[in-house]
Amino acid sequence: MPRGLARDHAEKRDALRKGAAAHFAEQGYDRASMASVAAACGVSKALIYHYYDSKEALLYDILDGHLGALVDAVEAVPESGPPEAHLRALIQAILMNYRDADAEHKLQLDALDTLPDEMKAPLIALQRQLVERMSAALTAIGVTKEPRAVTMTVFGMLNWFYMWHRPGKGISREAYGDLVTDLVLGGVRNL
Repeated sequence: MPRGLARDHAEKRDALRKGAAAHFAEQGYDRASMASVAAACGVSKALIYHYYDSKEALLYDILDGHLGALVDAVEAVPESGPPEAHLRALIQAILMNYRDADAEHKLQLDALDTLPDEMKAPLIALQRQLVERMSAALTAIGVTKEPRAVTMTVFGMLNWFYMWHRPGKGISREAYGDLVTDLVLGGVRNL
């Protein structure tokens, strides 16, 4: 008879994903191994393989969880009300979802392309959903000139926040979200 899942299976898996993401981000996905992930997480290599059959499967699960949470956060932003308020709420939702996910975000930017095409495709589909929602919000505020470039510029401002932001120092995440929104709204008026 097969053994059932432990009561804390999901919690252990979440902890492994979080620890592996931090390790991959710090060491570089290409340089890390399942053995080094196990050591960084304080577990046995056998336990890692109990949850994931390969390093790629682990990376996929990390990115799928990260991007899936981003899509859920973006989809939860109501589209009612003034377009400017919707854009502000969308930008805030993305930045708030990036909180405590710096390692996952770094992996998305640095390691997604290392996955085989069949694993990469659903993750790229999630990214496209995010881009489509942002593009629609920008179109609603009047972006007509180079809408894709403007959309990717907004993501550029949001995506690299993790590189230089230090919690408790300088501008807060919320204030930065407002700054990005104000820059976009002011820029749209001058396009």
